[in-house]
Amino acid sequence: MPAMKQQILIIQPLMPALSEMLHRDYQCHRLYEQPDAAAWLQQHGQTIHAVATRGDVGLAAEVMAALPALEVIAVFGVGTDAIDLAAARDRGITVTVTADILTDDVADLALALMLSVSRQIVAQDAFLRAGEWANRPPVLGSKLSGKRVGILGLGRIGSAIARRCAAFDMHIGYCNSRQSDEPGWQRFGDLHQLALFSDVLVLAVPGDARNYKVVDREVLNALGSQGVLINVARGAVVNEDDLIAALENHTIAGAGLDVFEGEPAIDPRFFALENTVLTPHIASATAETRQAMAQNVADNLASWFAHGKAITPVA
Repeated sequence: MPAMKQQILIIQPLMPALSEMLHRDYQCHRLYEQPDAAAWLQQHGQTIHAVATRGDVGLAAEVMAALPALEVIAVFGVGTDAIDLAAARDRGITVTVTADILTDDVADLALALMLSVSRQIVAQDAFLRAGEWANRPPVLGSKLSGKRVGILGLGRIGSAIARRCAAFDMHIGYCNSRQSDEPGWQRFGDLHQLALFSDVLVLAVPGDARNYKVVDREVLNALGSQGVLINVARGAVVNEDDLIAALENHTIAGAGLDVFEGEPAIDPRFFALENTVLTPHIASATAETRQAMAQNVADNLASWFAHGKAITPVA
């Protein structure tokens, strides 16, 4: 008789390649397909030993509480702000993330957004396609190299962004709990001071309670009328009402945003702002990285069930 497969709960749809791997190796239950999730959890929750979820989805507290046998939560992504990590630790539940896989892609997109906003790439593309080049010259953009970039959060992603900015001969400033060993990188004690320093302010911090809407009117005023905001972190890090007002009033020069509060149903006021470049949370959206992330989730679960150890647990 073949061994009984471990039972896994999938919270929201995963990329097809990952879904196929999990369904091949485990008995998978898709919570998002249940018409009455609470009733299903009450009936079957005690049989679930693992959860697979996405970083933007996490695991609701009431769902975690309904899984008394839960051992491991495998996250497709690096975001854990939608998971109660303290509750998981208290119950001895291991949480894994796809660490060190999407770092380069997120950093690349941060630079792409910086260049797109400063050189007005989207507007210049539309200008050319509309046939306007024959009628008038294109508007001037703003130089990026040599400018001052402030990075909020100097973890793996923030450090990767800083290294790329250094290649553009940008002056690096940052806010972080730990001092960087990189010579010439300037550490600031608070976000307001970092914004005053910055021509470009980049957000690369977790979207947890500590960072909820820390970028507000005061920070944007400090960034100033020539400043640009880049967000590849989480939408909740920014007070969007304050940001939209700052963009409408040209309190800041522009913004490049990959994340939004309430996404994918973002505030429609963003659509009318010509001084923004908006992308639909695609920082890690390359075929190579998404495949590696999927493999990491599968490998974490396989290692857990075979050896009781995860490969990339949350520290």
